[in-house]
Amino acid sequence: MMNRVLTTPATRLRQQFTRPTSNTIATDKANSATFWHYQILDPNGEAVTRWYQFFLVVCLVSLFIDPLYFYLPYVGGDTCMTKDHAAAIAINTWRSFADIFFAVHIVMKFRTAFIAPSSKVFGRGELVMDKRQIARRYLKSDFVIDVAAMLPLPQIVHKLIIPATNKNTKDHANNTLSLIVLIQYIPRLFVIFPLNQRIIKSTGFVAKTAWAGAAYNLLLYMLASHVLGATWYSMSIGRQHSCWQQGCKEEMAEKVCMSFLDCKSVDNPDRKKWLESTSLRTLCDASNESSPFKFGMFADAFTSEVASSKFFEKYLYCLWWGLRNLSSYGQNLDTSIYIGETLFCIFICIGGLILFAQLIGNMQTYLQSMTLRLEEWRIKRRDTEEWMRHRQLPEELADRIRRFVQYKWLATRGVDEEYILQSLPIDLRREIQRHLCLNLVRRVPFFSQMDDNLLDAICERLVSSLSTQGTYIVREDDPVNEMLFIIRGQLESSTTDGGRSGFFNSITLRPGDFCGEELLTWALLPNATSYPSSTRSVRTLTEVEGFALRAEDLKFVANQFKYLHSKKLQHAFRYYSHQWRTWGAALIQATWRKYKRRKLAKELALQELMEGFYYEESGTDGTPGSSSEQQFGVGATVLASRFATNTRKGIGHHKVGSVDSSTSLKMPQLFKPDEPRF
Repeated sequence: MMNRVLTTPATRLRQQFTRPTSNTIATDKANSATFWHYQILDPNGEAVTRWYQFFLVVCLVSLFIDPLYFYLPYVGGDTCMTKDHAAAIAINTWRSFADIFFAVHIVMKFRTAFIAPSSKVFGRGELVMDKRQIARRYLKSDFVIDVAAMLPLPQIVHKLIIPATNKNTKDHANNTLSLIVLIQYIPRLFVIFPLNQRIIKSTGFVAKTAWAGAAYNLLLYMLASHVLGATWYSMSIGRQHSCWQQGCKEEMAEKVCMSFLDCKSVDNPDRKKWLESTSLRTLCDASNESSPFKFGMFADAFTSEVASSKFFEKYLYCLWWGLRNLSSYGQNLDTSIYIGETLFCIFICIGGLILFAQLIGNMQTYLQSMTLRLEEWRIKRRDTEEWMRHRQLPEELADRIRRFVQYKWLATRGVDEEYILQSLPIDLRREIQRHLCLNLVRRVPFFSQMDDNLLDAICERLVSSLSTQGTYIVREDDPVNEMLFIIRGQLESSTTDGGRSGFFNSITLRPGDFCGEELLTWALLPNATSYPSSTRSVRTLTEVEGFALRAEDLKFVANQFKYLHSKKLQHAFRYYSHQWRTWGAALIQATWRKYKRRKLAKELALQELMEGFYYEESGTDGTPGSSSEQQFGVGATVLASRFATNTRKGIGHHKVGSVDSSTSLKMPQLFKPDEPRF
C-alpha cells in the first residue's frame, strides 16, 4: 500500500481556487519539505506502519534499559556500598535517546488521522483529517499515558534530586530510584499493548515469519526474566543495607556508623578503627548460618560475590537467576520469614506459571505453523498407505502412487495453488498467470506465432500438471479432453493406426512440444459436441511438468479469438504438430512406394510388348526385318503413352474424390488427412 498524505479541507479548498504557476509549484515543493508538520498522515499508510514497527522495537529496548538502574549500587569494599558512575552515564544516555523517540511518537499521533466510528458500518470507514478533532480525541485517550512514558524521571532523580537531598545515603538513593523506575515502567508497558494491536490491525501480523514470531515471544520472556533478575539484585542490595542499618542501631554512634557505610570514607583512619570494633562483619555475613539476620533467597548475591562483581558479569548472573526461577516457578528458592521476600517468591511462582504457559503456547503455535504442512503430508501419506493395503493394490501400482505423492510434494510443498488463485480477484489472477506462464508458453514454438492478447487469454486458463514416470497421459482411441504443453521432462508418443498390423510409429516429446492437438481442430468446429478421439498413445518417460489447456477453455479461446482460424497459424500448427509430421512421413513413403510400383509395372509392360512384337515380325531365321522394327517402335510408343495417360487419370480421379469427401464433411482445413495405406 502506498503512503497517502492527507490534507485538511481548507488546504484542498485553497488549492482548488488557486491557479498553479511555476513559482507556486516551486514554492509548494519547498514548503512540503519545510512545513511537514502540517501534513496529516494516513493511519494505514506505509509510513505510519513502518513507524509503528520501529517504535515497537524502541519500546522493547527501553524496557530493557530501565531495569539496568537497579544494578548501579554495588558492594565496593569491606562493609561499604557505592555506585557505578560509568554505568550510570551510559544508562542515562541510552535512556535519553529512547525518550526522544517517545516524544516523536507523541508528535506523530497528533498528525495521524483516525477513522470516524460512525463510518465503520461497511468498508474501512471515513478518515477524519481535521487537526482539532485529532488532537481532541488523542488528548482524551492515550495522551496522559504517552507523556508519563516519555518523561525522563530516572535521569532527573539520579542527576538532580538525589544529590540535592541531605540524606545522601546509598539506601535512600537506591530505594528512590528503584521506586521511580517501577512507577514509570507501568505506562511504558501500557504503550506496547495498543501499539502491538495497531500493527496487527494494519498489517495482520507482528512478525512476518514463524521464526520471527517465535523469537519475538522468546524476547518477551527474556524481558520478564531480565526484570525479575534486576529486581532480585536490587532487593538483595536493599537487604544488605538493612542488615548494616540494623547493626548500626545496636551500636553507640549510629550516625557515625551510617556514614562509614559509604565507600567514599574507605581511606578515613577512623573508619579503619571502626572496622576493628564493629560487629557488622559477623552480623551481616550471608555465609554465616548462625547469624541472627537471615538473607534467605538473597544470600546468593553475596556468597557468589555477585554484589561486588563487574557490571556485565553481574547482569548475566542475574539474568540467569531470573530465567531459572521463572521457568521453575521459584521451587528452588529458600526463603526467610521476611514479608517482602515471601511476597516476591509468591509473585515469581504465579508470574512464572502464567508467562511460561503463554511462552510455550505461543512458541508451539509458531513452530507448529512451520511443520503443520509437513505433518499434513505425513498424515496423507499414511492414509494413502493404509488405503492401498486395504484395497490390496499390486506392488507396482502402489509404487507408482508413492512416487506421484512424493513428486507432488517436492514440486508444490503441499500448497494448493488452485485454492490460492481462486481466492484472488480476476485482475490479480491474470497478472499471476502471466508471470508464471507467459515465458514458459513462449518456449512452445507454436505459441510463439501468436500475439500477446491471445497468449494472455491462454495463460489465464492454463493449469499446472504433474506426471510421474510411466504414466499414460492419453491412450490411442480415448477421448482427448486437454492439450498438454511440456515444460520439463520427456514423453513417448506412439501410434499403431488403430491397431493395424505391421504399422508402428514412435517419437519422443521434449520441453517445448505439445500433445493432444486433436482438440485444436475440434475447437474450430462451430457445432462440435463430443470430444475427438486420440490418434496416439502418450506415455511419460521421466517425471513431467507442464501446463494443461482444457477442452472448454480452448473452445472459449477459439470462439473469442478468430486469429486461430487464420491460415498462417494453421500452417504453423501443421509444421510443429507431430501427428502431421508423422502423416507427412507416411505419405512420402506411400507415394514413393506407389511410384516404384508404377515404374516397375511400366517396365514389365514394355518388356512384354517388345517380346511379342519380336516373335510376330521375325523371319524364318528369327531375324526381324526393317519394316517390322519400325512398326514395333511405333506400337511401343503408343502403348506407353496410353499407360501413362490412364495412370494420370486414375490419380486425378483419386484426388477429386478425396477433395469431394473432405468438402462434403464441411470440416476445416486443419483436419489431418487419412493415413495412407501401404
